[in-house]
Amino acid sequence: MASARSTQTTLAFAAVTTLFFAWGFITSLVDPLVAAVKGIFTLTDFQAQASAFAFFFAYCVVSFPAAALVGRLKAVPSILAALCTMIAGCLIMLAAANVANYWLVLLGLFVLASGITILQVAANPLAAALGDPRGSHFRLVLSQTFNSVGTFLGPLLGAHLFLKGVEVKEGTAITPEIRAQALAGIDSAYFWICGLIAALAVFFWLSRRVVTEAAPPPASTAGLLSAFSSKWALLGGLAIFLYVGAEVSIGTQMALFLNSDAIWGHSDAAFGVPLLGYAMGSDGIPGVSLQEAGKAVAFYWGGAMVGRLVGSLLLTRVKAHRLLALFTAIAAAMCLYVFAVGGVTAGFVALSIGLFNSIMFPVIFTLTLERSTASAESTSGLLCTAIVGGAVLPLLVGLVSGAHGYGFALILPAACYVALCAFALAAGRAPVVRAEGETASVH
Repeated sequence: MASARSTQTTLAFAAVTTLFFAWGFITSLVDPLVAAVKGIFTLTDFQAQASAFAFFFAYCVVSFPAAALVGRLKAVPSILAALCTMIAGCLIMLAAANVANYWLVLLGLFVLASGITILQVAANPLAAALGDPRGSHFRLVLSQTFNSVGTFLGPLLGAHLFLKGVEVKEGTAITPEIRAQALAGIDSAYFWICGLIAALAVFFWLSRRVVTEAAPPPASTAGLLSAFSSKWALLGGLAIFLYVGAEVSIGTQMALFLNSDAIWGHSDAAFGVPLLGYAMGSDGIPGVSLQEAGKAVAFYWGGAMVGRLVGSLLLTRVKAHRLLALFTAIAAAMCLYVFAVGGVTAGFVALSIGLFNSIMFPVIFTLTLERSTASAESTSGLLCTAIVGGAVLPLLVGLVSGAHGYGFALILPAACYVALCAFALAAGRAPVVRAEGETASVH
């Protein structure tokens, strides 16, 4: 009987882990999509970054309602509702690609991200709770590892489908044939994603008894807004806002940055790097095209995946606030190098920032939960809402890059990392009010 129960729990955990992969993959598609819509619809950097704004603004609008929804419906019905919302978002994206309407693209991204937000609120605590409580942290890290695999693969596929032949440099024009091809790539990507999500919804519907029996009872949503009265919940929310804003700003502009003539536009140096050069796949034309640069963005997110594994080991020996201070200081220095030095080496440095982004979200999250005087559920809801930084800061970076260039625009993420370093140092001096491990859901 115990063995059957264990098998049920393992199957339920495997089902939930597929969701982590799916939302990581879909989220990272925004990076090549920003570069693609800039060319397809002849947009400025600011206008193209509206894609990131539409996607991440959903976290601001939906996080607290999602927490209330999960509290009322429980995990499995909430996951099914989230998957149906994501399917609706994909269908809007298909319509947008077929009628070539950028406003529909923005609506589709918002709806898609709304579903992902509900999914995160429901699936994170579920992954941690499916099994022996002593293994909760391991299960959550394992699920997030699959999420990172998704974020690595998304830009590779997105660049392959969205960016073939697309160029956005000043003086270049996109032909109707290339525009149609890019729109067909967007249509194809979201068609198959729609099918994948529909298959996951059917799988969860068939597995609903297994997952429901293994799932924990929903957390109370009473006092959901109490985090606004806690100094450390607010500081943590600001830190998450700055971190996600910096990470997304760099990721969504990375392809455009690497493709620029000041970085890799006239250089083949990247093709000489093992694995990176293979993944980019040289087209035989000197310099790095936008499509090749888009594929390189996968290594920005891949660095975060590797850094999370290394960071997990370092956190067993180094205090969390000290490691956060070190990683944020290094990331700030790398942004300043790109701004001050530039050139071919700046491309490699910019890609490597992902390595140091890796531990920032979970460490900021846990440091905040340990110091917040509000409930874990309320603090968690505020921190998830603060992911809206991924909507706001990319718009500002787009304004700066449009006026002064992509390298110059990294001053803004550098300032974010400096502020995060100050947050880490302050956390080291602040009293802990909640024992380690007494946490809520993690991104």
